[in-house]
Amino acid sequence: MIDGVEIKKLKVIPDERGRLMEILRCDESIFTKFGQVYMTTTYPHVVKAWHAHRLQDDHVTVVFGMIKLVLYDAREGSPTQGEIDEFFIGEHNPLLVKVPRGVTHGWKCISETEAIIINVVTEPYNYEHPDEIRIDPHENDIPYRWERKDG
Repeated sequence: MIDGVEIKKLKVIPDERGRLMEILRCDESIFTKFGQVYMTTTYPHVVKAWHAHRLQDDHVTVVFGMIKLVLYDAREGSPTQGEIDEFFIGEHNPLLVKVPRGVTHGWKCISETEAIIINVVTEPYNYEHPDEIRIDPHENDIPYRWERKDG
């Protein structure tokens, strides 16, 4: 696994009223600090990639649908430089994935319905100077292709 990436298996607690799933608590070792929480969605078969941050860590989970979250460690001097991690997260595999600053990441919706993603980030979004490094999802030097791997 890429250096600095952490995974938390999320527990869904159902009862006759519905379900509850804790995502991130401030008293857990995976928690760094709070910047903001946002929700984003991705339509079926759409790729939202690649990007990285200089300042913020992301804590990604999916509350509806499924995504393939892919991380690429392009950090100079990292002990896992060049490694790729792939996580299938969502309704059928509730996980929280901590993506450390500097790790390039993106996802593809692999469910037949829109996926709803919650991201808890360590820095608030800066509208004047966004903390984002964006890379084309398909034309790049990252050794990863978004096609489905039947095999």
